[in-house]
Amino acid sequence: MSEDSLPADQPLADRFGRPLRDLRISVTDRCNFRCRYCMPREVFDAGFEFLPRDEILSFEEIARLAGITAQLGVRKIRLTGGEPTLRAELPSLVRQLKAAAPGVELAMTTNGSRLTTLAGPLAEAGLDRVTVSLDTLDDATFRAMNDADFPVALVLEGIEAAEAAGLAPVKINAVVKRGVNDEGVVDLAERFKGTGAVLRFIEYMDVGVTNGWRLDDVVPARELVERIDAALPIEPLEPSYRGEVAKRWRYRDGEGELGFITSVSAPFCGDCTRARISADGSLYTCLFAVAGTDLRAPLREGADDAALAELLTGVWSEREDRYSEIRSADTEDLPRIEMSYIGG
Repeated sequence: MSEDSLPADQPLADRFGRPLRDLRISVTDRCNFRCRYCMPREVFDAGFEFLPRDEILSFEEIARLAGITAQLGVRKIRLTGGEPTLRAELPSLVRQLKAAAPGVELAMTTNGSRLTTLAGPLAEAGLDRVTVSLDTLDDATFRAMNDADFPVALVLEGIEAAEAAGLAPVKINAVVKRGVNDEGVVDLAERFKGTGAVLRFIEYMDVGVTNGWRLDDVVPARELVERIDAALPIEPLEPSYRGEVAKRWRYRDGEGELGFITSVSAPFCGDCTRARISADGSLYTCLFAVAGTDLRAPLREGADDAALAELLTGVWSEREDRYSEIRSADTEDLPRIEMSYIGG
């Protein structure tokens, strides 16, 4: 697609002046874990109806949308799920994305369960970086949290495989829930300090409506900072770029950095530059969205690139999302999309 096929040469921005820079693409709504903050087993049980194969975007459709969004200003694409490594032939998608959107950073968020075998092929295909979800180092707690009896050791092996394949720096995401895994945050910090990996603690969020979220379960980032600083002295860093999700800190002894994602206690809506495409091709402009825009239908009905770019431009230019800034009793009962459907 040529530059002059697009509707404008001005940077695409929403109603608050936020540019479109980051695109997260869910490649499947399925996952082999049943983490309670994302896919609680009592909801996503054996009888749950996941998307039929013909409703999921093909690799060619995903690559085409990626190429168009790159022309509109996207500079980073992240593959998500569900669990993206469950999608068959994933390295093939990576190759197609690198060809469709050259120069765009390509990352993936995964639970790490299949990285020991896939890290190498994904890196060879062109994947740049990987983020691994690991909420605790305590094996019993981890098995209970993922509710799939999956051991910590195999995730750690996956992280090592990613590092060996060059998917570095590996980022480690830990969702912290009070009374569940918050006592292990210092252990996590100690484990990854000085390794080159970047550990990031995420406040437990009210994504979707099935995870039983309560404000009392949230451990604010300021409390996590205090706990870690008491054991491993840290100091704040400036953001690397506008729209960076995590607030950056570094160890005072120079042994690396870590981050805190504060969607609840200190929302960052004002600098949010992220859009999401679900596995079935709906565009969402907020993690807490209640509805999306269908891209699959125009894709399959023959819309050309210019028409798709115009659709994307129209949606983003009208964007007003700032859910985390207005979180209140008025937002409690909104029918929010589940995280497993649009990725984190």
